[in-house]
Amino acid sequence: MEKQWKRALTIAGSDCSGGAGIQADLKTFSAHGVFGMSAIVSVFAENTSRVLGVYDVSPEMIAMQIDAVYEDIGTDAVKVGMLSGPACMEAVCDRLRHHRPQNVVIDPVMIAKGGHPLMAPDAVGYLISHVLPLADVLTPNIPEAECITGMEIKTQTDMEEAARRIAAMGPRYVLVKGGHAQGDAADVLFDGTQFQTFTTARIDTKNTHGTGCTFSSAIASQLALGRAVEDAVARAKAYVTTAIRHAIPLGHGHGPTHHFYDVYQHGLTDTLQN
Repeated sequence: MEKQWKRALTIAGSDCSGGAGIQADLKTFSAHGVFGMSAIVSVFAENTSRVLGVYDVSPEMIAMQIDAVYEDIGTDAVKVGMLSGPACMEAVCDRLRHHRPQNVVIDPVMIAKGGHPLMAPDAVGYLISHVLPLADVLTPNIPEAECITGMEIKTQTDMEEAARRIAAMGPRYVLVKGGHAQGDAADVLFDGTQFQTFTTARIDTKNTHGTGCTFSSAIASQLALGRAVEDAVARAKAYVTTAIRHAIPLGHGHGPTHHFYDVYQHGLTDTLQN
């Protein structure tokens, strides 16, 4: 029987150093056996240490890339990453509302690992009013959740309150990630009614470039494969934890995670035979 390919689209920025953005997303899709496609919204000249420059793609070209995917192939899940400003956000929101895809995972990327701002300050209001309501799963880290809610987050109780406030803005599920907290890496998922916490031991490494992109695209991959949200998050958490544990020490800053660790361990031939 011919394989029924699951399909995932990433709408995000391009990271020329390969660790984050659409490069991380496409690697993650592939590692999960999902066929990946991309709509590039910005081109980044960046490496593991810094962002040298950013070039935004026109809203018209963003829309055409998305339309091209739906005209021919379609999707089982969509991951939305860095959106630089209102014009970009408007183009993406318009096409998502038009095509009405299932399983939309939105990662509200605001700051690069090295500290460079990736979202215009005047775009946060548009993000809240127009982008967030389109999310089936929203995956802010603690600084992003603080920016969206205007509250300070210090404890897991704070994370839960932030998730509750963000859910009231429209997303079906909110996953507040605890990577910026102290202690174990605990993420809080809120479904509008109850909370679920996903915890792993914190890994002592500086090589975490692209972890947010990888986590959100892993969730999208799992949803494309038919998992329920809670199961998708649990499996994605295990995947990104492995990718961080075996991160690749490249560059002079925050090195990339290892998206294909399991493939490298077990061999491409074995993977293709399964």
